[in-house]
Amino acid sequence: MRLTSQSRFHKLYEKILLSRFVSMLLGFILCVVLPFYIHYGFKNYYYIDQGQFNALIISSIAFVLTHIWCNYLTNSYPGGRSAALLAPQILTVYGFCILATFLFYFPVSRLILVTSGLTTLFWLHIEYILTFRMRKPKLAVVNQAKTQELIALNKKGHDIRVLETPNLNNVRYDAVVADFKSITPEWERFLTQCALNRIPVLNSEQVFESLTGRVRIRHMTENNIGSLLPSPLFEFIKTCFDWVVVLLTLPITLPLVLVTALLVKLESSGPAFFCQTRVGLGNKPFRMYKIRSMRHDIEAEHNEAFAEEDDPRVTRIGKIIRKLRIDELPQLLNILKGEMSLIGPRPEQPSFVEEYDQKIPFYSYRHVVKPGITGWAQVRYGYTSDVNEAQIKIEHDFFYIKHCSISLDFYITLLTIKTMLTGFGAR
Repeated sequence: MRLTSQSRFHKLYEKILLSRFVSMLLGFILCVVLPFYIHYGFKNYYYIDQGQFNALIISSIAFVLTHIWCNYLTNSYPGGRSAALLAPQILTVYGFCILATFLFYFPVSRLILVTSGLTTLFWLHIEYILTFRMRKPKLAVVNQAKTQELIALNKKGHDIRVLETPNLNNVRYDAVVADFKSITPEWERFLTQCALNRIPVLNSEQVFESLTGRVRIRHMTENNIGSLLPSPLFEFIKTCFDWVVVLLTLPITLPLVLVTALLVKLESSGPAFFCQTRVGLGNKPFRMYKIRSMRHDIEAEHNEAFAEEDDPRVTRIGKIIRKLRIDELPQLLNILKGEMSLIGPRPEQPSFVEEYDQKIPFYSYRHVVKPGITGWAQVRYGYTSDVNEAQIKIEHDFFYIKHCSISLDFYITLLTIKTMLTGFGAR
């Protein structure tokens, strides 16, 4: 569910400031037309060579795609409104465009492409800073028993106001939120008037899901489990994509794994690689491969225990490769064997699966998709150290299963890069 209507902004200057068309038009002039004009001008329009003309067309396409893509990810997924994610998206689009010109020997002025990319990077960040507060959804939430957890999100940076009485008091909101299952007739009439006045009225469960990236799993009635099944077409495309990525990156990842393994051997005695039994697709166990990041101690490496962020068992090399996720690279072999995917719920150890399955409703449903090297719960929540935290983490896994798509997978890839740079959630 998107919470980006900004229905509270109806004044002309507000509509202009928030207009995607105006933003794209101004951005196109600044990021495409201006760089071209500065470098070549328009005086000799009829004498522009093929490389300059191609650069103008490609930079135009790259800018439009970047603008649409950034807007889509920003509005579609929790945590998307982040300045830290703008640069990776922009650099990815322009990077692919420049790479394509090299691969296909396309005559193009790369000076224009680079200048356009850097200007786009600057422009979208300026736009983000100027409109951040206005694009942040402002929600009025009816004070009910089942909306308390949603109201508590106000402490985490969301703009949520509590409604004690059925009256907006002339305050403009993007939406009014309530638990429809326990609403009184008085509040029903109020919500009806809100709808008639073109103020969106939303269910609290849907809003909670869109803000937190979690799907509730405590009761069967809260979700139609069958509707969470990913489509066979998506699974096929995802498998093909995994294979292509693994094979294309093999010339880079294989030497990196070998060098890392050598450093691990030089630092401490014991094997550079090790295997752990994990539970994967269909609740079936498999052997997962990793580069050793802990001391060579059978109990330390192989006992089923929670990993800690500052685990004393981790070696100096281990701390680095864990932060950069290099220790997970041998799992590319698991992908080629069909046991894992690049993105999906992280596979757990059998004893944890058995414990969680007894305490958490529908826990094993996370095994309806292949486990991944990285995943939504991993980048959004990080570590778990008890059953209560595992409950929250699996709600993130269910969000991924429910909304799995190519765009979500790429978004998780961006968050994984951010995680690698910050170290959050590395294990």
